[in-house]
Amino acid sequence: MLGLGAGAAAAVSLAGCGGTGPDGSVPARGSRSRGAGRSATPGPKPTKTARPIGDGSTSFTGKQPHQPDEPVPLEPGQTPPQFVVFSWDGAGEVGNGLFPRFLDLAKEHGASMTFFLSGVYLLPESKKRLYDPPNNPRGASDIGYLSDEHIKDTLKNVRRAWLEGHEIGTHFNGHFCAGSGSVGNWTPRQWRSEIEQATSFVKEWRTNSGWTDLEPLPFDYDKELVGGRTPCLLGQDRLLPTARDLGWRYDASSPGGRQVWPAKKQGLWDLPLQQIPFPGRSFEVLSMDYNMLANQSLNTTRAPAHNYPGWREQAAGAYISGFKRAYETNRAPFFVGNHFEQWNGGIYMDAVEQALTHIAREKEKGGDVRLVSFRQFTDWLDVQRPEVLDRLRTLDVGQKPAGGWRTFGKDTAGASATGSADPA
Repeated sequence: MLGLGAGAAAAVSLAGCGGTGPDGSVPARGSRSRGAGRSATPGPKPTKTARPIGDGSTSFTGKQPHQPDEPVPLEPGQTPPQFVVFSWDGAGEVGNGLFPRFLDLAKEHGASMTFFLSGVYLLPESKKRLYDPPNNPRGASDIGYLSDEHIKDTLKNVRRAWLEGHEIGTHFNGHFCAGSGSVGNWTPRQWRSEIEQATSFVKEWRTNSGWTDLEPLPFDYDKELVGGRTPCLLGQDRLLPTARDLGWRYDASSPGGRQVWPAKKQGLWDLPLQQIPFPGRSFEVLSMDYNMLANQSLNTTRAPAHNYPGWREQAAGAYISGFKRAYETNRAPFFVGNHFEQWNGGIYMDAVEQALTHIAREKEKGGDVRLVSFRQFTDWLDVQRPEVLDRLRTLDVGQKPAGGWRTFGKDTAGASATGSADPA
């Protein structure tokens, strides 16, 4: 289970992706958000061969830099790489310096990440009536709108992220999680409208803002966008038919996934947040900062500060335990979700940095650990032989292959894997 007992677990997992705190309040964003952060590292200069697309909000600049080598099929008896994906919901710079902080950290460790950009974070609030959300009033948004300066900062950081090898996915727009307007009630046609609007806000920020002195984003978003995560992890089943029709390759919206090798759902790779050990507790927690918070401070994002050191170590320990369990057993990919928020004094951001640094050290010690984006992981999945992936899926959570990796998969005639399972 995810915590707070069996009855509350599902509610906690669905609360996690977004705009409201566990008490129903909206955490500070946009011009209302302040806080200390690290200064941004200057981003790479644009290529001189950039070709504007549409109104010049985006541009074609060639192949994305800093991508891994072309993936190759796993051979029988070969140990799978340990893939780790750190992802960010919303991906707006709200004045707390967290976006550049984690770009700097990724650069330091040679990591790629996925940034699920909310389209309305590139739409000036003065133009909010351009947004017509399904089953909600025109211009409504449960995560509000960014100030103009924060939109400009978001553009700068999104641009830098792509040039440094990260993926730009989508977190859609208004983040509606409750009532009749919830994304959980949207039809496939309504999801298409939401996606078209989210992409248009990225592709037409120049027209919507009137800003002509800023550099374009260095990618074609129609080609870049191959996956997303829904608000509050709701509505996946009716999103998937539309996502498939649009040519998406994966979806990261499933709640409460287990640490096993993924499969496809309705034609897309289903890459869920996962249940991971929660140090000191008898249940598991979803691999996302919000769900750590919900199981620690319950009804507030500003709990008494004396709790912070212990909670920070518990959150970091959960991420590290989840990584360790996969790395030492079935090598299932490990997925972590985050928000650029200073909840409870920023302890969850510190925990993520601590965990990423720990994982990077394993890579630097010579382990085949790959800190990648969802898109890069999907690239690897797509070249694997189906029978090899089927064999990997026979390994349960915390289960090692019987006889070790050297013999695993050499007989792909359908024999079930047997091995020891980690009770954690």
